[in-house]
Amino acid sequence: MAIRQPVVFKKKIRNIAIVCRRNSPHALALGREVAQWLINHGINVFSYDGQNLSGGKKAPGRAKIKSMKSPKGLDLVCVLGGDGTYLEAVRWLQGHRVPLLGVNMGSLGFLTVMRSQDIYPMLELAIAGKLEFKSRSMIRITLRRSGKIRGEYASLNDLVIERGAQSHLIHISIVVDKLPITTVKADGLILATPTGSTAYNLAAGGPILHPEVDAFVVTPICPHSLTSRPFLFPDNRKIQFSILGTGSKGTLTIDGIKKATLDSNDEVSVERHTCDHIFLRKMGHNYFSLLKEKLKFGERA
Repeated sequence: MAIRQPVVFKKKIRNIAIVCRRNSPHALALGREVAQWLINHGINVFSYDGQNLSGGKKAPGRAKIKSMKSPKGLDLVCVLGGDGTYLEAVRWLQGHRVPLLGVNMGSLGFLTVMRSQDIYPMLELAIAGKLEFKSRSMIRITLRRSGKIRGEYASLNDLVIERGAQSHLIHISIVVDKLPITTVKADGLILATPTGSTAYNLAAGGPILHPEVDAFVVTPICPHSLTSRPFLFPDNRKIQFSILGTGSKGTLTIDGIKKATLDSNDEVSVERHTCDHIFLRKMGHNYFSLLKEKLKFGERA
């Protein structure tokens, strides 16, 4: 099997948006410093969702994106925050093929792997076209109620169907390409991408998927059966979930954000998104080193 060669991001960078962690003075202060550094290097800087990068002064050449509906024309998005901020930036892009560069200013920082002290050398590498261009699969989620579409969503990490506030377990049917697979009686279930396999899926006892694997993992949450184990499915299949039982309700959460309350008239379908998520990494980045650093992978208890 041929070894996959790294792809270098060679696009000329002219426009960069900076997304700062909300309610973080430290992230905003760094964002303002980075914005000025980029402007000094001839880059057009854009702020995100009303975040003020000018520090009260209108600097020449500094522009703002006032609406979340217009990330067009960007060459790069620099995220200053934790994984939640990173996922917020992914949602904001709405499928536009703009790479992200994440700086960890949160706690775990599995998606935002760069340290804040390394930001300027990394930006220099990005501008010089010396960073590796990587992609990760995303999922497209469709919520139908009584056969009518009630919501469509994109996700990088996962979707979760849970029992919500009710005390008893819920029954969830799993159908793949219109073929009934099984019914899970549990607190809920998680469908995760390879990227999301190290998040809630891992905490619920699911496996870690290498990020280049073309698969989904479906993991029951606290199932009421020893035979209810995680499932792996090829990501070219369409998966449908439904809550069984009249009066049963659940919640649909996507990348940590609650999106809907579900009942027995609802169907949640999942398939691989036509757009992949793209981001930049230093050449020679080792995924397993990241697992060891962030999750203590391979270390003895």
